[in-house]
Amino acid sequence: MTSERIVSLGAGAAGLPPVSDSYERGGGEELATQDMVLNIGPQHPATHGVLRLRLTLDGERIVACEPIVGYMHRGAEKLFEVRDYRQIIMLANRHDWLSAFANELGVVLAVERMLGLEVPARAVWARTLLAELNRVLNHLMFLGSYPLELGAITPMFYAFRERETLQQVMEEVSGGRMHYMFNRVGGLKEDLPAGWLDRVSAAIAACRRRLPELEDLIFDNETFQARTRGVGVLSPEVIHAYGVSGPIARASGVDMDLRRDEPYLAYGELFAPGQPGRVVTHTDGDCFARFSVLREQVHVSLDLAEACVDRLRSLPPGPVNVRLPKILKVPEGHTYCWTESPLGINGYFLVSRGEKTPWRLKLRSPSFNNIAVLPRLVAGCVVADLVAILGSMFFVVGDIDK
Repeated sequence: MTSERIVSLGAGAAGLPPVSDSYERGGGEELATQDMVLNIGPQHPATHGVLRLRLTLDGERIVACEPIVGYMHRGAEKLFEVRDYRQIIMLANRHDWLSAFANELGVVLAVERMLGLEVPARAVWARTLLAELNRVLNHLMFLGSYPLELGAITPMFYAFRERETLQQVMEEVSGGRMHYMFNRVGGLKEDLPAGWLDRVSAAIAACRRRLPELEDLIFDNETFQARTRGVGVLSPEVIHAYGVSGPIARASGVDMDLRRDEPYLAYGELFAPGQPGRVVTHTDGDCFARFSVLREQVHVSLDLAEACVDRLRSLPPGPVNVRLPKILKVPEGHTYCWTESPLGINGYFLVSRGEKTPWRLKLRSPSFNNIAVLPRLVAGCVVADLVAILGSMFFVVGDIDK
């Protein structure tokens, strides 16, 4: 049995084994061949947060990969049990800080289902609009940051220009840039500001006009194509086995999107025949396909947002929420509510005993499954490809750990 060498590749560490005497002499036959255990993280630029990967290497080739999670665990599911149904919205929008509005949405939809509430039409369409704008913001972050893994810094500036254009209208309506806290049980916090829909239309048009510049920088780049095509191929069988969802699954040909398959909010109408809603799929299942899905989904979400703006213009003035008692109690029972968040399926299993706080609120986050499949995906790859694969798995560490 060969011994293992342990090398830590963390912040500020070179991560290189000591040079052997035989190497210094220029020889090669005396070099021992043994597996090396390499720790990437828990704080390392390649891990997008406090994530640790324990790699077993044979030279530069990965023999095994063990994701070690939990460094950011806050116990959110336990904290849900000691906060009322208004307070848990604050906790829910923080596990995936890039998809805060979508996370809020899952909680309030679950509570509204238990209460049997019917939300006003203006709130339904406004929620749909904000959810799609939040989806674009999420995807632009990954489209801009991923090229950094491969050595390109310029796309980040273009992506953040578009993000800032949309962030301005999101901040105006909600008061927040990341944690919007705009959903309420029964609707929204308040009505849309005067003239806001015009500013949303202008922001959508500006993003649509300038997006080709970002796309050309990324997808027409020969280095980007060489580092992503045929790398990290994920089969539909593995997708189903590990419960991977969202853009990653659709890049492998898994044609599933809850907005179309189990519609909520206004998606039933938006994904009807002749409407702008469509599900983007690819079949290659590699890193390039995953980012191609992300790019096309940005355009679909902009189309959906534009349709929501048109519908909101045509709706008569009216309420955006339902008046509820000061102390809100949910009837005894349970429900499972899932939504198509930007990173995949986001589900909440809510159990109530008729009190003002949930008895149990279990969160099914997409990032956990997206990382769980990593050992199957990187075995046999070289370390350089690991960085490219990891960046294409679309995860947020807080969404893994909760």
